[in-house]
Amino acid sequence: MTPAGRERPAGVGAPGTLRRYLHSLWLLSARDLRVRYATSWLGYVWSVLDPLVMSGIYWFVFTVIFHRSVGAEPYIVFLISALLPWVWFNQSVTDFTRAFNRDAKLVRSTAIPRSIWVGRIVVSKGVEFLFSLPVLVLFAVCAGASVGWGALWFPVAVVVQLVFLTGLGLLVAPLCVLFSDLERTTRLILRALFYATPIIYGMHDLPGVFRELGAFNPLAGIMTMYRAAFFPDQWDAFAVWVSVGMSIALLAVGTLVFRRLEPAVLKEL
Repeated sequence: MTPAGRERPAGVGAPGTLRRYLHSLWLLSARDLRVRYATSWLGYVWSVLDPLVMSGIYWFVFTVIFHRSVGAEPYIVFLISALLPWVWFNQSVTDFTRAFNRDAKLVRSTAIPRSIWVGRIVVSKGVEFLFSLPVLVLFAVCAGASVGWGALWFPVAVVVQLVFLTGLGLLVAPLCVLFSDLERTTRLILRALFYATPIIYGMHDLPGVFRELGAFNPLAGIMTMYRAAFFPDQWDAFAVWVSVGMSIALLAVGTLVFRRLEPAVLKEL
């Protein structure tokens, strides 16, 4: 109790605060998933069908039409193992640009931390990513891909990508409220980033200094960890550690920036 006889509001370190935060985060994430699947006749099938069609198109282009000299065999597994995480990243960042504007009234009136509007996107899109993994398993079995010790890096990659996306979302979401042009700019950046990220090629396919520069793309190390289960020869320890370090740093910077911009965001909404 406070000296005035009133109960002190729960703070960050108050008992149960983290539990309430996680509960609210899950409720909002689950709502996003229900809305997405409730309005679609195919429902969950889209989580498998969408990446399946994308993978088929890229496989056809880079194995049938063009004579590629990058990647590894089986190429379809090489491609999907990075394409699925990219879909998680791409869809999350796209939704970050309108995370607050879409639910402006709720964001202004709610008592829960506004960072949940970023976390809900990361979690819901992450669940959809996990739902799409049967596509990777199916092609790995059909293509006869062998699984090695590198599979242990898969959950690590998921955690690192979650940290990276959360930090990025804490930067992108408030900035897009304050500067509306950033939404279109972000879409252009994502298009360029797809080709700057080792998805249709691997880190070892980059020549000379470009490989060293490419390692500073946080997604490069993340994709390397995802591929480690099937392609241990594609391992790049430097890129992995850069991704881990940059993801943690981005989360710290994103948290600080979000706290400073939150009052301005609420005034703008």
